[in-house]
Amino acid sequence: MRPSTAAELAERMGVPTPEGGWENAFRIKEKGDLTIFLTHVAMAYPLMGNAENLRRVAFEAIEDAALDGQAYIELRLGPATHARPDLSIRQVLEAVCSGVEEAKAQTGIKAGVIACMLRHESAETIADIAHAAIALASSGIVGIDIAGDEILYPSLARYAPLYDLARAAGLGLTAHAAEAGPASAGKEAVELLGVTRIGHGSNLASDPEMLEWVRERGITIEVCPTSNVLTGAAPSLREHPVVDFVKAGVKVALGDDDPENTGVRLSQEAYLLVSEGGLESGDVRQFALHGINSAFCTDQVRTELLAQWSQQ
Repeated sequence: MRPSTAAELAERMGVPTPEGGWENAFRIKEKGDLTIFLTHVAMAYPLMGNAENLRRVAFEAIEDAALDGQAYIELRLGPATHARPDLSIRQVLEAVCSGVEEAKAQTGIKAGVIACMLRHESAETIADIAHAAIALASSGIVGIDIAGDEILYPSLARYAPLYDLARAAGLGLTAHAAEAGPASAGKEAVELLGVTRIGHGSNLASDPEMLEWVRERGITIEVCPTSNVLTGAAPSLREHPVVDFVKAGVKVALGDDDPENTGVRLSQEAYLLVSEGGLESGDVRQFALHGINSAFCTDQVRTELLAQWSQQ
């Protein structure tokens, strides 16, 4: 959420302004841990409890990506976080998809929405998310995801039937795995859930055999470097697992995890991986190709994106 939007919505809703203002509340200025990171992210939640606000925030997120020069974006959210007694999970997703579609029409960017289930959520809630995502598969939802605390909630078994339904509906499948959990959690996500992408996957870098297993199967790792440094998942960009992924020949797709919180958008993530992370510009260019090939989009959109990539 843009700080300026937060200030406007807060005044309208009667929500007190945090000490130091909304930009200060959102922005993470130094390394910490995941708990601190998520505290900053959650500052926006009280402002997102109605459909119109969700539509606006989604619109602006896509608009900001277009202004950053991006040709394609997948907006990811945990819809249950924003559901209220008078706002269902499906209505949350409908509002977000509405904002995304409006921004696509206005900016020309290609985009989709990924509905994320959280590991601590009840069986009823995750089923509601999956079924709502499936119902909106032709209205902007392009994939499903699972995220949350891998240490407290390591099992993926209860999500498998929902992933089967999502696959049958034509949705893309990804999962946060081997982020806090062991490298084997990445393999479990592929074998049990059928994912083609793994979110973060940081601990895969510590297991050469698992890296090779992932490489052989063409699995793409979704990497968000600045976010990982700020949460303490990586000591620095130069020591980030993406360096090991590149050396191992594993496919990588670059993301900007919560750019209003990190202060770094996708174009700058790419620049920093070269200027501070020690990667070559050709490596980062390949990330864009991997992102296109693994995107949860139609063949027509993929063809258009590949044509744009080849001309850059």
